Amino acid sequence: MAIPEFFNSITTWINHTEVPAQVRTVDIGGLFKNPYFLVPFIALIINYLYRQAFNNLLIIALIIGLWYFSGTDFVRDSLVNGEVQIGHILPIVGVGVAGIAILVYILFIKQD
Repeated sequence: MAIPEFFNSITTWINHTEVPAQVRTVDIGGLFKNPYFLVPFIALIINYLYRQAFNNLLIIALIIGLWYFSGTDFVRDSLVNGEVQIGHILPIVGVGVAGIAILVYILFIKQD
């Protein structure tokens, strides 16, 4: 099996499971009020604090921050009637580059 065929089969499988649609329709407010999510999440945070795994805490904070940013009105308004708003591209790319830079710093440059 060639590599492009392999990626096509993975893409087909992901689209068949409808995971992207489920991720798009997540109710963030309801998620953080749901005890089945909140109790394990708080336990994970407490465990990382106890183990002093601050790199993991920073990565979780980065993921939550980028997830929050992706749901703001600024990002939602960057596409109007199928056209990308040019004034919104640079700040969005800047946030993405900053997120990647922070992740690279945490994982590769900053050694405990």
